[in-house]
Amino acid sequence: MDGDYTNRTPRPHKPKPFSPADFEVFAGGVDPSRVSEAAHLAAHALVHHGREADDPAVTRRLVELADRQGLEAIAELWAESPARSLPGALWRLYALRAATQQNPERIAAFFASGKEVAQVSQVVAGVAEPPGAEEMNLMADTILSGAFEGEFDVALERFAAFCRVVALGQANHADAAEPSNELHASKLTRNSQQLIRTAEDLEQAAASWRLGELD
Repeated sequence: MDGDYTNRTPRPHKPKPFSPADFEVFAGGVDPSRVSEAAHLAAHALVHHGREADDPAVTRRLVELADRQGLEAIAELWAESPARSLPGALWRLYALRAATQQNPERIAAFFASGKEVAQVSQVVAGVAEPPGAEEMNLMADTILSGAFEGEFDVALERFAAFCRVVALGQANHADAAEPSNELHASKLTRNSQQLIRTAEDLEQAAASWRLGELD
């Protein structure tokens, strides 16, 4: 990130650890009072710069921001922001892309398992058939690109739909695993529930964006 936030008051906590394979970062509510001014300024600057540039090269650099800066750097700035805020929504977009890149085969398996049940969400997410690892990575890049060169609310809703399909797949895998591995089944169920909450947060953020109220 190019902005100089060294003069801001440092937060007395560390960002929550991120476990891409299991989406464990989406563990629930955060305290809005802990959101820093820098997080909001950076989020607004990033989104508006990308949307005003109308340049594929700029969009690519923004999509790959976490690749260059590291996901931990983005987490330090945005992970503690309220889920239904602009920095909180951006964090979830970047974290979901990183999760998909970390283990696209596993995410593809979850998506394939959930897509028949969540057919509408599958269409909204826009994953090509068959939903393999390559298709997962392409989908994640395409949705995040859309946040900067398309409609921001649509990008939020597409990742929300993706979360719902993957969550259903995790629930299906949990049911299959329960007889032989109850701990693993419980973990998958918990992650599925967390992803559903993330989907709800992204959908609400999209609605707020359309009303001009996402800050």
